Amino acid sequence: MRLSDRIAEVAVIGGTGLEDLFEGFETVNVGTPYGISHTLSIGEIGGRRVAFLPRHGRKHSIPPHKINYRANMYALYKIGVERIIATNAVGAININFRPGDLVVPHDIIDFTRQRHLTFYDQSPVIHVDFTEPYCPEIRGILIEVARGVAGTVHEQAVYVCTEGPRFETPAEIRMFRALGCDVVGMTGMPEAVLARELGICYATICFVSNMAAGISGKLTYEEVIETSKIVMPKIRRIIVEAVGSLPRVRGCQCSSVNKPRSGG
Repeated sequence: MRLSDRIAEVAVIGGTGLEDLFEGFETVNVGTPYGISHTLSIGEIGGRRVAFLPRHGRKHSIPPHKINYRANMYALYKIGVERIIATNAVGAININFRPGDLVVPHDIIDFTRQRHLTFYDQSPVIHVDFTEPYCPEIRGILIEVARGVAGTVHEQAVYVCTEGPRFETPAEIRMFRALGCDVVGMTGMPEAVLARELGICYATICFVSNMAAGISGKLTYEEVIETSKIVMPKIRRIIVEAVGSLPRVRGCQCSSVNKPRSGG
């Protein structure tokens, strides 16, 4: 498959609960210099060609620290994707956020430890501007659509990404709060920076699945799943409406970066 073989212009990255939105889509496997990505589902939403990438695999079998983020992101780049809408389940650090709330982060802090964080591992040295980690154009659309669907949405939030797969300790959450973080998750990085290195617009709609460690009781994965089941219908509707609302021509600066030259 060549970069000229554009088969999707928008991608949705998500997990459990989104699969039925893409039922009936054709599936493709894409090889990259970084390995084979997860199987992509390709179809049409709102008049746009859309690719769905299940971040943890179709059976939610890959933990956050083992995801091949570079292969996933490069595969989307290779099939022509210019915009990505991601979804993330997050824990609330900000005590004004509650389970079930929707959040569109504006900034991110990376506390991961062992992931491949860049496409630029070799000469020449490339430093990509990351002053605005999330595409402002997609963020604006997600916020507007989320307001219409859910009534309220947290429009400003700092997402801190941890390595996982364990939940954080209460002491870590106190540290993150002191640093100004509002929500915590395990998959926001390096997705966001890899998208920027490829010149792809990227933003995420998060939902609060639980209060972070030390705020309210013991954390369980079952709590995350139950909240996901309640919130996911709203997320699906937001994705459909947001994809349909994207302007045909990008009006941001996300694409004004150098792109990797290998494996084209």
